[in-house]
Amino acid sequence: MKDENIKKVLLLGSGALKIGEAGEFDYSGSQALKALREEGVKTVLINPNIATVQTSEGVADQIYFLPVQPHFVEEVIKKERPDGILLSFGGQTALNCGVELYRQGILEKYNVKVLGTPVQAIMDTEDRELFVQKLDEINVKTIKSEACETMEQTRKAAAELGYPVIIRAAYALGGLGSGFADNEEELVKLAEKAFSFSPQVLVEKSLKGWKEIEYEVVRDRYDNCITVCNMENFDPLGIHTGESIVIAPSQTLTNSEYHKLRALAIKIIRHIGIVGECNVQYAFDPQSEDYRVIEVNARLSRSSALASKATGYPLAFVAAKLGMGYGLFELKNSVTKTTSAFFEPALDYVVCKIPRWDLSKFRGVDKELGSSMKSVGEVMAIGRNFEEAIQKGLRMIGQGMHGFVENKELEIEDIDAALREPTDKRVFVISKAMHKGYTVDQIHDLTKIDKWFLEKLQHIIDIDEAMKKCNINTLDKELLRTAKVYGFTDFQIARAVGLEDELKSMRKASLVVRSRRKNYGILPVVKQIDTLAAEYPAQTNYLYVTYAGVKSDITFENDKRSIIVLGSGAYRIGSSVEFDWCGVQALNTIRKEGYRSVMINYNPETVSTDYDMCDRLYFDELTFERVMDIIDLETPHGVIVSTGGQIPNNLAMLLDEQHVPILGTKAQDIDNAEDRAKFSQMLTNNGINQPEWSALTSMEDIDRFIERVGFPVLVRPSYVLSGAAMNVCSNEDELKRFLQLAANVSEDHPVVVSKFIEHAKEIEMDAVAKNGEVIAYAISEHIEFAGVHSGDATIQFPPQKLYVETVRRCKRVGRQIAKELHINGPFNIQFMARDNDILVIECNLRASRSFPFVSKVLKINFIELATRVMLGLPVEKPSKNLFDLDYVGIKASQFSFNRLQKADPVLGVDMSSTGEVGCLGDDTNTALLKSMLSVGHRIPKKNILLSTGSAKQKVAMLDAAKMLLENGYNLYATGGTSKFLTENGIKNTLVLWPSEEGDEPKALDLLHNHTIDMVVNIPKNLTSSELSNGYKIRRAAIDLNVPLITNARLASAFIYAFCTTKLEDIDIKAWGEY
Repeated sequence: MKDENIKKVLLLGSGALKIGEAGEFDYSGSQALKALREEGVKTVLINPNIATVQTSEGVADQIYFLPVQPHFVEEVIKKERPDGILLSFGGQTALNCGVELYRQGILEKYNVKVLGTPVQAIMDTEDRELFVQKLDEINVKTIKSEACETMEQTRKAAAELGYPVIIRAAYALGGLGSGFADNEEELVKLAEKAFSFSPQVLVEKSLKGWKEIEYEVVRDRYDNCITVCNMENFDPLGIHTGESIVIAPSQTLTNSEYHKLRALAIKIIRHIGIVGECNVQYAFDPQSEDYRVIEVNARLSRSSALASKATGYPLAFVAAKLGMGYGLFELKNSVTKTTSAFFEPALDYVVCKIPRWDLSKFRGVDKELGSSMKSVGEVMAIGRNFEEAIQKGLRMIGQGMHGFVENKELEIEDIDAALREPTDKRVFVISKAMHKGYTVDQIHDLTKIDKWFLEKLQHIIDIDEAMKKCNINTLDKELLRTAKVYGFTDFQIARAVGLEDELKSMRKASLVVRSRRKNYGILPVVKQIDTLAAEYPAQTNYLYVTYAGVKSDITFENDKRSIIVLGSGAYRIGSSVEFDWCGVQALNTIRKEGYRSVMINYNPETVSTDYDMCDRLYFDELTFERVMDIIDLETPHGVIVSTGGQIPNNLAMLLDEQHVPILGTKAQDIDNAEDRAKFSQMLTNNGINQPEWSALTSMEDIDRFIERVGFPVLVRPSYVLSGAAMNVCSNEDELKRFLQLAANVSEDHPVVVSKFIEHAKEIEMDAVAKNGEVIAYAISEHIEFAGVHSGDATIQFPPQKLYVETVRRCKRVGRQIAKELHINGPFNIQFMARDNDILVIECNLRASRSFPFVSKVLKINFIELATRVMLGLPVEKPSKNLFDLDYVGIKASQFSFNRLQKADPVLGVDMSSTGEVGCLGDDTNTALLKSMLSVGHRIPKKNILLSTGSAKQKVAMLDAAKMLLENGYNLYATGGTSKFLTENGIKNTLVLWPSEEGDEPKALDLLHNHTIDMVVNIPKNLTSSELSNGYKIRRAAIDLNVPLITNARLASAFIYAFCTTKLEDIDIKAWGEY
């Protein structure tokens, strides 16, 4: 029975997307809010992440864009007076905040009831010692671990347990601050880092090489329990679950093992007293059937999003209802609509989750995977067999691979060593080793990956080898069908039978295989995810495409009422939840206008892949081949490619060649904007300025170009080796060093060099046009100067410091471009302005990352407008514009450098942030303060370390330094900065660089002693000594959890904000009140 006293509920979100805490919490939070709304309960949401679906209109009744921190949550509770609070839907951020509110007695003070799992149970699972005690009471084995509070205890514990040991920080997410130590030296280094994140550090015996198994379990307050899904890691224990390929349901357990672990999981959560959903992670030794419980998460986790999508059992939705007091037997499973929620799913397909890493974006990062998570996103592939699922998944990650075989050759010197070390490319090393004749047993000994998986991978290799013996004419029908059943694409088949060399073009070769296959009648079928292995008729349109089937589970109407929206694929740096928001808004508009909405996407963390977001959901690949398969079956009215970021945008020309109706801007126009030379020519013809650039093919040409325009220049190699995609070079040395490192300049691989304009403002224009006429627009300005990627910059909207003349010019240029490119739908232009002179940097004919931010600040839904335009419906120009707003929105970026060991945390022209927040305020200072606190900065207490780069930047920081002194802060400064401050009469203490000798205090020592509360370190240039000295300080700040700012303009703005505005004065207003 439902608790009738609960009329209003507060839900805590998870804030900015970061490594280890990403889009899956937007999904679980949205589900929970949906469930509460269905119950007629008023909802209040606190989440500063403005790009998410849960912070949109119509999801929660009141939304506060505020940091998820005890001070702000208390203020909201004071104001809103909710009856209940939900803590388990916002990741570790919400959980830690809730535990803190409970400890301080704030929940009790305002009489707020915690719904779902009680706080005591949360503390029992989070605090290692309590957890072990709890499980000892029921004789369940846990991993032997010692909780330590000092370095001395840590050393002793490790010696007693015996190396190798694993270190982890308590109360941290995604294995933050954890790692393996083989000896005392490694132990000390790891423990110091862990202590800076947490008061308690755990030392435990390592069980590397065991299997890792996970169960998702649901329990209601009447003590009914079911397990929804169990999964296993492809990689053995020792690699964080978020870093491993995961298979569901588990494939290698025997029936008795499966039931033994299932019974244990239920026993555990009954004893702890979970209400709602939780997961239990095991280490399991298949030799002895021995097990250990690794951990229990008393909240929805990454894997619960995966389990929901893999089984069609909406865990977060059910958990929210159970929190309201229902029992499992009272609820219907909202996906199948026929079965009750008290029914365990059974699967007749295999699901494979693969993480996506973006390690090449970072300078100097450690590539080895371990117990701390580094992946930025994930994909989920569904197949009728393991081979099909894993090949699909390897294509979906979007790292340029075509499956398990037929990829570009990897250059590996020592295959044995590469198999031993888990890295982001290891699965492809296995492929290479198998081709070279390694046996399954040899690979198993080196990797400890279960032989069952390795045998399946060997099967893929066998099919590949069989095809290599044929050419296109001798390839028989049966082998072709077998290849398709086990997940080969037309592309892989074409390459295997040697068509690439015959036709010289992979695109033509793939089309030849496609038509051959269709002639043979080898066509894919569409299968439904029905959660009961076809025992009951499924009613959901939750679909995947496969060749291992005879007929499709659904009938197609062919009435031209379908509209297909292409999703954004795996989250990565540069394309994340903001495109999910765009996709969902497009689907909503399509449904509202009476069309059938169809979504293709394969990211399990998203709301767009939720079962009730559209009429049909294809959980499948966004490759040309698969999208064409679906279009052939659906025969849609049209396809939308402009709301999913770059992946769908890149398909536009290919689909257009096959005469697919693309809605909105024509494919040819998209190509004209994407192709640098064509776009540049169009600007010149229209008298629009752009930075001078040239595509050059030899070092002599490059030198001649630079003689003409002068340093600094921006260099982009067209063919990239090390992942350093572009760089600003400010002198001859840097240029030579970068080009040797990154690219070979030649006729085939030209390098684009453009003049880089220093101290210029960067301006964004997001807009919607119809038939080339601009209907709605938003112009926003970066706080940092040009040279910081727009995805990393701090953006203010409406602009606060632009000349009116500049804004007028931007509008004029925007209108010209829209007209020239016949834009229909969303587009985004980036400008650079210096002294009123305007230059166009680039133009994208699709929705950009800042669309949700400007839509929500302006309160005009740009995507809804754009979708209406693309559907050819009448639209009115909005009556208000950006100059009418009497408040400010500030978007700040979230960085996850603390997870990327050894990476240099400095910002440049390549993007490195993993997420963002957007906060509103009555003036710039309050908005900036809210958003900086939301991404993990803290207002410093006492001591600040400055080293502020070049002369110009030192001058720029002078006022800020004065203000800090006036507000009672102590300044510490390195050599040049200290001298400059002293000359200008500002008191400071000189500290030494890591490479300097002397009696003065050393910068690194001050950081290690936690004397310093904030570091401002601005790199002068990119010469190696400057980088290594500054790098040591920057990296130490990140590893020791000290807030770090590396940009003079942002540092000045932040210092100004916290010196003039106190926490108590910040306005607590809901979105609707601005």
